[in-house]
Amino acid sequence: MTHSAQTTPAAARLVLVGPQGSGKGTQAARIADRYGIAAISTGDVFRANIKDDTELGRQVKEVIDAGELVSDALTFDVVRDRLAQPDAASGFLLDGFPRNVAQLGMLDTYLADRDEPLTAVLELGVPREVSVDRLMRRAFEQGRTDDTEEVIANRLAIYESETAPILEVYRDRGLVDSIDGVGSLDEVTERVMDALEARGIVAVSV
Repeated sequence: MTHSAQTTPAAARLVLVGPQGSGKGTQAARIADRYGIAAISTGDVFRANIKDDTELGRQVKEVIDAGELVSDALTFDVVRDRLAQPDAASGFLLDGFPRNVAQLGMLDTYLADRDEPLTAVLELGVPREVSVDRLMRRAFEQGRTDDTEEVIANRLAIYESETAPILEVYRDRGLVDSIDGVGSLDEVTERVMDALEARGIVAVSV
């Protein structure tokens, strides 16, 4: 379909959910650019705080250096700090948060206090075998020998047990748009655009 443009769209507050290998990172950047909103990847925010040696970054680094997982509370503190930055005032796309139901509750409370409900939750779906194939190919291309098929399968199992359940919560609220993640980058982006336009969110540029 043809996408119209406007210079002052309503703020879009989005969550992007999908398994590893679904192409979330690439689509997140495209969506953020199209809608003039901040793309907020949990991993990127962790790395930025560590690089800038912030107080939160030092806390995250200490946890990671100890070989432990960053707690839900600390993860939320980092994301909340990022959401408070000026570029997120006109909207945001969260990639990698919330990763479980506990984090979903934290985000709910934060957004309710600000009277800023989510616009939509985009589920980028790909079959498990496609995820495994993409991740194995990426591991080979990048020389990541630790990314074996067993390790990749374990990551996908964690996604299915911890992250996928948040979709049921959001689906009950009528927020989920399920996007077929198989196809060219442009085809997937077009599907996302169509879904968001159906919700009345119009791109800044096309």
